Amino acid sequence: MTERKPAGVSFESWVDRQIRESEQRGDISRLPGFGKPLDALSAPYDETWWIKAKMQREGVSVLPPALALRKEAEDVVARLPEIRTEAEVRRVLTEVNEKIREAVRRPPPGPLLNLQPFDVSALVEEWREARAS
Repeated sequence: MTERKPAGVSFESWVDRQIRESEQRGDISRLPGFGKPLDALSAPYDETWWIKAKMQREGVSVLPPALALRKEAEDVVARLPEIRTEAEVRRVLTEVNEKIREAVRRPPPGPLLNLQPFDVSALVEEWREARAS
């Protein structure tokens, strides 16, 4: 909305008019979540609620580097059955292994990594067996 409040009109009546016109056009009923209860009403007040909600909608998470790498490694292993070729399985595992080796050489700040590079041959063999059955 780029319209400015006209001079001589009270702010309240100007806002009320815009809300009424928006309702008449049906703009409000097309908003996401229209008619649904607000989730945050039962939760304690959090000043950063909007940041957390935005991050959740965008799929962004902020983890310490070691935890982010652990999560990436778990996600790769969980995604292996979906991968179609052995070459792709090897490539994905090798990429994660490189990141793990680098983190072992130079530990990132935060909690301990507690992660060893994957045995690519063993995981490829498991992948083959799962594909065969």
